Amino acid sequence: MIIFIIIAALAVLILSHEFGHFLLAKLSGARVDEFGFGFPPRLFSFKKGETTYSLNLLPFGGFVKIFGEDSSEKQSRSFSSRPMYLRACILAAGVFFNLILAWLLFSLVLWIGAPTSVGSEAQDAYVTIIQVQPGTPAEEVGLSAGDRLLSFSSEGETFQVNSVLGVQQFVERYKGKEVFIEYLRGQKNMMAVAVPQINPPEGVGALGIAMDRVGIVSLPFYRAIWEGIKTTISITAAIVKAFYGILVDLFTSGGAAVAVMGPVGIMSILGTASGLGFVYVVNLIALLSINLAILNILPFPALDGGRLLFLAIEAVKGSPISQKVSTGLNTAGFLFLIALMLLVTYKDIAKLIHG
Repeated sequence: MIIFIIIAALAVLILSHEFGHFLLAKLSGARVDEFGFGFPPRLFSFKKGETTYSLNLLPFGGFVKIFGEDSSEKQSRSFSSRPMYLRACILAAGVFFNLILAWLLFSLVLWIGAPTSVGSEAQDAYVTIIQVQPGTPAEEVGLSAGDRLLSFSSEGETFQVNSVLGVQQFVERYKGKEVFIEYLRGQKNMMAVAVPQINPPEGVGALGIAMDRVGIVSLPFYRAIWEGIKTTISITAAIVKAFYGILVDLFTSGGAAVAVMGPVGIMSILGTASGLGFVYVVNLIALLSINLAILNILPFPALDGGRLLFLAIEAVKGSPISQKVSTGLNTAGFLFLIALMLLVTYKDIAKLIHG
């Protein structure tokens, strides 16, 4: 089931992006020669109408091959024969569709119900861990953010968790003694035995956890749609700001501490999210979709942003960039991105093997 969820999630992300290019190209009257999932070598394909649909070996993305996209000759139904504004729309459509996907997914979560800090609209409230401090008893026994606390027991007393204050009071009474903690991780009941610190560091609790009482909040459909838009905009702005900060650090201090994750790392996180529940998987896919949109709009050769940059240069100079130059830059950019993904994938696998 986890493998199916991972494959389905990656397929949704890639196909939604490429479908944007495909749809706008078709609507503009350009001929679409191939719609591919993954990169060659080709594993399987079939043809419907004038378009070949293919499944390829390298699962690092996808592509839409539009007739005349890499040529400046304005042949009938070629990409280059479309007006400049239509070419720009076709190139930007993948990014736009990724943002639409994120909006729809966030709206879905808000409509069916998402865990949030308890309020008047909450149902079935429970106490969950939202943070575990490093080097604390909670970390030592394997507690982690997202665990739902069920009960605490020590010296014959059992406390069924129903409030954050109740947990804090129980832990305070049994500092320095073994405390049995029952919790729910995903759909699995688990047990841990921790010894709360008698004199914890300042600002750190005896167990080393931060908690919140959360419940399921479900919004009416019309509100979910609107709040989904707002959520997509705010998260997109936050990610853009983070990217900007990384670039500033890169050019001002000569480097930036950036954690890059490839397909294997994403699969690992999706596997963890699937154990927590459907809404966590949907939220994660929405976040990944926004990241994919932002990465693709960067003005780097082989990405949508790079092709848009070439189009902008054509608009300024009044003629297309030399086909030899644009093909060379796009090929070099593509090879660099593939090499980068292979390197990141190797590091992801090494991290999983060595912990």
